Amino acid sequence: MKKIIAGLALLTASSSAMAVAPGGENCGWGNMLFKGQSGLGAHVIASITNGTSFNNTFGMTFGTNGCSTSGTLTYGGASMVSSIMGEFSEDVARGEGDAMDTVAVVYGIEKQDRDTFAKVMHENFAAIFPSEDVTAAEMMASMEAIMKSDATLTKYIA
Repeated sequence: MKKIIAGLALLTASSSAMAVAPGGENCGWGNMLFKGQSGLGAHVIASITNGTSFNNTFGMTFGTNGCSTSGTLTYGGASMVSSIMGEFSEDVARGEGDAMDTVAVVYGIEKQDRDTFAKVMHENFAAIFPSEDVTAAEMMASMEAIMKSDATLTKYIA
């Protein structure tokens, strides 16, 4: 049941995320056809137009349709890890759990290193969650700093 809840949390976080579109904000026929319009309907129809005709992929490949791959992709949504922060804190306190496994997967931690990840997170619970008011950004910064200082986990932090 916990895996289902964690999966739904990740799906919800990823489906509600907003990002600068690959190829740029003006990329594709959908953007051309609905230029100047706003709102959910226009965005959905433009996205469907781009997705079903693959014209934005063509445009990125050949530099047409208002597309460019020179920009940096951005992500404006909430972090997937922060969306399960409550359950993750409980798992860190216990030293195991589905949310802990989910976070390990999000960070790309290989199976052979997940026990180390769980142990290190558990041992550093007070540093990762110093108060009930810790923000997701603070929690993740602490967690990543701890991972950087561990010989096994440092390779998972870019």
